[in-house]
Amino acid sequence: MKTRLIRKINLAAGRYLPEQRLYLRTDSSTRFMRLTPFTQAFFIGTAALFFGWTIFASSAYLVSALSANSANDQARLQKIDYEMRLNKISGERNKRALEAQKAQERFYVALKQISGQQTSLLASEDRRRELETGIDVIQRTLRKVMKSRDRAQLQSDKLLAELQSVTGSSSTQAGLAEEVELTLDYVNSALDKTVAERDTMEVTTEKMVQRVAKLKLKAKLTRERNQRIFSRLEDAVSVSMTPLQKMFERVGLSTDKLLKDVRAGYSGIGGPLMPISVSTMGQPQDASSLQANKLLDELDQLNMLRIAAERTPFLLPLRTSYRLSSPFGMRRHPVTKKISMHPALDMAAPLGTPVYTTADGVVVFAGWAGGYGKVIKIRHPEGFETRYAHLSKIRVKKGQRVSQGDRIGDMGSTGRSTGSHVHYEVRIGGKPVNPSKFIKAARNVF
Repeated sequence: MKTRLIRKINLAAGRYLPEQRLYLRTDSSTRFMRLTPFTQAFFIGTAALFFGWTIFASSAYLVSALSANSANDQARLQKIDYEMRLNKISGERNKRALEAQKAQERFYVALKQISGQQTSLLASEDRRRELETGIDVIQRTLRKVMKSRDRAQLQSDKLLAELQSVTGSSSTQAGLAEEVELTLDYVNSALDKTVAERDTMEVTTEKMVQRVAKLKLKAKLTRERNQRIFSRLEDAVSVSMTPLQKMFERVGLSTDKLLKDVRAGYSGIGGPLMPISVSTMGQPQDASSLQANKLLDELDQLNMLRIAAERTPFLLPLRTSYRLSSPFGMRRHPVTKKISMHPALDMAAPLGTPVYTTADGVVVFAGWAGGYGKVIKIRHPEGFETRYAHLSKIRVKKGQRVSQGDRIGDMGSTGRSTGSHVHYEVRIGGKPVNPSKFIKAARNVF
């Protein structure tokens, strides 16, 4: 049966591959090898199969290499884009801080000018009141002198009439008349002097009224300019405060409670900003002072929110590119192969990559802890705790205070681990929460 099948194959292949003979000649003999159509078809099929496999393997290798290069290029571009965004956000933050500082300096200069102008205005008011009092005194004196002059004139006329009735002439008492005339001259001179002083005081009063009007106009212009300055400062504070408030809202934290807690434990040099108090001689504060105190209160809130942000784990524990090898949630454990809860983020990077603390706090544990390997536990305000596990080196000790962004260790693969990475946990009240929620909330702020 097999021989008959081979014969049929030879007959079918003989139409396209006729039988060939290969001659091998030596010095003493000549031999030949017969190549049947079946043999030729077998060799041709084998060669075609080998050639096809070679092409397929080469194509697969090229596709794999191109895919790897594309993934590396994409990761490199993402890293460059992330670094550019960080640099841009940092520049914007520094620019806003510088603008706020300059605006605050201009605000204090404006307040100093307003205080000086208020002092000048009060002094001019005092001088005006003194001048009005002086004019009143002069006018009363003038009226008194004029009445005395009138009485003296009447007395003189009466005496002259009596003298004339007695002697029949007013010239017999020349000495008395001369004294009366001297008295009248003195009174007239005093009256002329008083009138001149009155005219001078009226001119001075008019000048003071004009000066007061100029000072009032200048004070009005100053208030309008201060109003514009206050508006710009309030806009700058609002632009800086809104992203912080939204960042806390995204993670479910109450800004009112945070401000209360920060103020309760605040121990920075200088203390919080104090409201401005300008003496107004018992009168209520003006609009500028009230607006200034409101702005200072908002600046104080902005400063407290910044301190609260430093005490909350919003940052990444790494500053280099990394691969998220395991997210937060249920997963199959890479070592035990069992489905279990993964209460952290696993971030893979080269061995020895620096690891940084994500918020201000106190180190409560630094050492070996079973499957965690070398681990650091840091307690933060508001009930937060962060853990950094599988480290190759620990650079802090228990009880040490650390600030946001301090280097605390190096990445490794200690404990129950399959490769170099950092196991990053965030806990609130001892319960694990997803660190990605905090990282995403602060993406456009820090």
